[in-house]
Amino acid sequence: MLLAKNSKFVLIGDSITDCGRQMPIGEGLGGALGSGYVALVDALLGSVYPHHSIRTVNMGISGNTVRDLRRRWQMDVLDLKPNWVSIMIGANDVWRQFDSPTRPETHVYIDEYEATLNDLLTDTKRTTAGIVLMTPFYIEPNHDEPMRAQMDRYGDAVKRLALKHDVTLVDTQAAFDEVLDQYYPATLAPDRIHPTVTGHMVVARALLNAVGFLW
Repeated sequence: MLLAKNSKFVLIGDSITDCGRQMPIGEGLGGALGSGYVALVDALLGSVYPHHSIRTVNMGISGNTVRDLRRRWQMDVLDLKPNWVSIMIGANDVWRQFDSPTRPETHVYIDEYEATLNDLLTDTKRTTAGIVLMTPFYIEPNHDEPMRAQMDRYGDAVKRLALKHDVTLVDTQAAFDEVLDQYYPATLAPDRIHPTVTGHMVVARALLNAVGFLW
């Protein structure tokens, strides 16, 4: 597995990562990691790799876009001195274009999205052993549906950056597409963005597979 023993693993993103985690630092007992995929990742690492003693930290904040990550990156990522960082961002960058069409100041268009994420990766590679870059997703099987099509474009930007920076890629959308062969979208996320427990396990499984987790 890519995560070495005694690694500190910081996972950052929006509400999909946040899931009610403890503030200001999402780490510890009593639901501090939230109720989503981060808690599942931590539980699976702890149960299958108990001797690795991997320290999992949830730094997701609901509503965040990549602009918000840039503003808090030093304090919420670099200052924590992680060995590994996982980044999943883009849902709100895309969603605001659809649910708030008259508020363009909330829209993060793809050029800004890709450039900002590129800068964060450049800064983070200097001090970490590894980075996991996860595509944003929309739990909708119709690839031509407008928001799904836009989310796929942002996912393609993530793939380009993963290749450019030689970091670990998680194609989260592809993981959901596989499950959508059997499930109606609302079964995995009523609003097609915020997953159920099953949906969060899809994310956790895809992430752990990417880092070489042996089930």
